[in-house]
Amino acid sequence: MSSPDEKLPPVVWESGIEIEPVYRPEDVERSGGLEAVGDSGEYPYTRGVHPLMYRKRPWTMRQYSGFGTAAETHERFLWLLEHGQTGLNVAFDLPTQCGLDSDDPMAEGEVGRVGMAVDTLADMEEAFAGIDLDRVTVSLTINGSAVAIMAMYFALARKRGFPLEKLRGNCQNDILKEFVGRGTWIFPAEPSIRLVVDTMEFCARRVPRYSPVSVCGYHIRESGATPAQEMACGLAIACAYLERALERGLDADAVAAGITFNFDIHGNLWEQVAKFRAGRRLWARLLRERYGVSNSRALKLRMIAGGGGGGLTIQQPENNIVRGAYYALASALGGTQTMALCSYDEAYTIPSEHAAKLSLRTMQILMHEVGLCDTVDPLAGSWFVESTTNLMEKKILDILDDIERQGGIVKSIAEGRLQAEVNRQAWERERRIQAGEIPKVGVNLFVEQEAERDIEFHPYREQEARRQIERLNHVRAERDAAAVERALDGLHRAAAAGENVMPAAMDAVEAYASVGEICGVLKDVFGTYREPIRF
Repeated sequence: MSSPDEKLPPVVWESGIEIEPVYRPEDVERSGGLEAVGDSGEYPYTRGVHPLMYRKRPWTMRQYSGFGTAAETHERFLWLLEHGQTGLNVAFDLPTQCGLDSDDPMAEGEVGRVGMAVDTLADMEEAFAGIDLDRVTVSLTINGSAVAIMAMYFALARKRGFPLEKLRGNCQNDILKEFVGRGTWIFPAEPSIRLVVDTMEFCARRVPRYSPVSVCGYHIRESGATPAQEMACGLAIACAYLERALERGLDADAVAAGITFNFDIHGNLWEQVAKFRAGRRLWARLLRERYGVSNSRALKLRMIAGGGGGGLTIQQPENNIVRGAYYALASALGGTQTMALCSYDEAYTIPSEHAAKLSLRTMQILMHEVGLCDTVDPLAGSWFVESTTNLMEKKILDILDDIERQGGIVKSIAEGRLQAEVNRQAWERERRIQAGEIPKVGVNLFVEQEAERDIEFHPYREQEARRQIERLNHVRAERDAAAVERALDGLHRAAAAGENVMPAAMDAVEAYASVGEICGVLKDVFGTYREPIRF
């Protein structure tokens, strides 16, 4: 029988929190106590942002989807909704993300490859044909070219007679994260931030129920950051956007209410839960104490969270089905509002219908069969969970303080310090996996010599890319060229004069100006970002 004094090997989370083998009430007191736990739906929202959470408001199921042409994506949207999905999360191809038209030489070979190709409003009209924008909320996963795509979505709603003041949904539109984690930037940092704030101002005044920014810690985590760093960077980036909006004289309550978040889940389940509980109360405190925000909707950290691709493996890919289920469990126990799961084959390819349905059914089983919606925050009061939530809060605060001491998140990104730290953490995580310090079944535990893996690869069809270019040329031939020129001239004037570009962008997309044309005008004014080489 083991002695209580027996020396056990330490368990340390990626965020640097050492875990005790047994937790007692005194551990909670040492970590900070239970004072900040509170009640669900009440400040500081540790237990959740709504009083009854999933008992009354189950999470939205919003799988990331889109490929090929608008017609192909429309079919997948309808298929997902038919099988019980409750929201849409749109994937765009790289040319669209980078502000290029499908016939741009730089787009060759990439049109529709990793997402839906969108050139003009005509593509958005086809993608969402017959979909009720009042019943189905839509998330637009776009950043560098967000002004054009968001304007198209608003124009689509307006053409259907849908009042913009009632339109719900969100756009990712987190360009600072792009400089750290993905790289689909277009313009230099300062004008890029200005465009984000233009969308925040426009929505606060004209589309108040829409969230124009979903700050994306997800990609920073996928790039190598620890869970504590992911949350800290997400909060710091959100504050940076809010501060720029306040510099324009905008109302803090109105603007903050339009900020949502997108977070990652992979790795230790309990670390994810602690991250979300700590993040909620930190966001509420930051807004109230630093910016004087009192609007309860703004104080609530509303998020989409789900299984991160960084946790999937190419080895024994069916194991990813189990991983996805546990990531979904962590998302629910962490109090998410919207859930999205990577499908088991996404380590290889765009999900097959079979894999996408398995992920959707996973979320549905958790919602309807296993009791996750029975009661609010069932982990509340656990000595372990409350202790680690307190310790996670301190870790996140330490990182936030360090960012501020060095001049803030924008300066840290501009100087490459944050990127260097994330890269260092990515190297360290990979080293620990290779050394077996972070266990991965099929990678460093229970490794097998595998036969050929039975994965159905998503086909890339060149004929669909050609069809997309033909469609673009048809739109160009049919539209009013003079109206397009006038609208683009108006956009150029607004951008150059420092005015909010969204009204002019709306005029341009309604004249069927293309993504490439709109971003081309903005490049003429702002220039193009070139990543510095760092050694």
